[in-house]
This record gives sequence, structure tokens and C-alpha cells, in this order.
Amino acid sequence: MKLPLTYYQQPDVVALARDLLGKYVYSRIDGVLTGGRIVETEAYAHIDDQACHSHLGRFTKRTRVMYEAGGVAYVYLIYGRYALFNIITNVAGKADAVLIRAIEPTEGLPEMQLRRGLAQPARNLTAGPGLLTQALGIGTQHYGTDLTGDLIWLEDHHEPVAPDNVLASPRVGIDYAGADAALPWRFRLKDSKWTSPAR
Repeated sequence: MKLPLTYYQQPDVVALARDLLGKYVYSRIDGVLTGGRIVETEAYAHIDDQACHSHLGRFTKRTRVMYEAGGVAYVYLIYGRYALFNIITNVAGKADAVLIRAIEPTEGLPEMQLRRGLAQPARNLTAGPGLLTQALGIGTQHYGTDLTGDLIWLEDHHEPVAPDNVLASPRVGIDYAGADAALPWRFRLKDSKWTSPAR
């Protein structure tokens, strides 16, 4: 079942990032279906979180979409080459987001390998936020995409994740965020080999 807009517009971005584990994300780029099970996420809150792009309340060209109602894609580049796929959550004006960091690939593996330049399946096919966007064909051109449409969407296959199978730890690469860098807002499936290697 495709996740509805009401799912994304829940107020607790940390709980939502945890709940997204076990859900599925899909893309249909150039008519090709690819996707997989979400195994790693990070939460970013607009209040009291210096790691969040919207924490200063600045409405810029880059952060504009963050202030829309939850259920749209926030895609931006890091290091000038890697696109990161985030889901805007909460109601309009709240500017919270969940970064999808890794998926277990389940659909369209040959196409994902082709996009990633891999001759054969590899553990790192989608085990990182910049790798999974390459595999899914997601780029900055998908900034603002409605996640209830037919281009990029998420589904609930009703595969519950046991609490003891979730690892909560600090987020990755946000040393600039001061004390907020220690917040345990990175969530991973403990039994998955597809989570990113970042520690």
C-alpha cells in the first residue's frame, strides 16, 4: 500500500524516522522500476537541531521545499556530486526531514547495477545515501517531487520491525552541529547487511 500524505505529516520526525525502517521506497525513472526495503534513516528537526538545514528558520532557494507540507522530496548535492534523498515531514512551515541512508535492494537490481557501474551485485549497491540515489536514479531534478505520485513513492508492506532489531546512534558527518551531533537520531536494522558502513 502506497503511504498517504497523512503518514508524512505526523509531528514527531524522530518517531517517523524509526517507523520508516521496513517500509519500501520505489522509483520509476524512464519507465524502469527500482526499489527496496529501507534499512537506515536519520531524523532532522527544525527546532533545537543545528544539523537540520532549516534550524535557523531561513527560507532560501535550497530550503524552500522544507517548508511545504510533508510528503515531498528534498534532494540536494554534497561534495558537488552525491545527491541525498530526504523526505519532508510534519505540517507546512515545520520543516522537518528524514534522510534515507540505505535500502536493501529488491526490485530492478540489473538497472541499479548499471546505474552504479557495477558488473555484479555488491553489498554496497545501495548501502549509503549517495549510493542509493544513484541506484534509484534520483537526482536534484527530483527536488520537490510529490511522494504519492508515480515517480518516487513509498509503500508499507506490513513487515513490522521488532524494537530490539533497531540500532539508534548519532548521525553521520555533522560535527558542525555541536552538542546536537550526539543526538541518537540515526536508525538502522540490526540484522541487515545493507546498512551503510559509516560508524
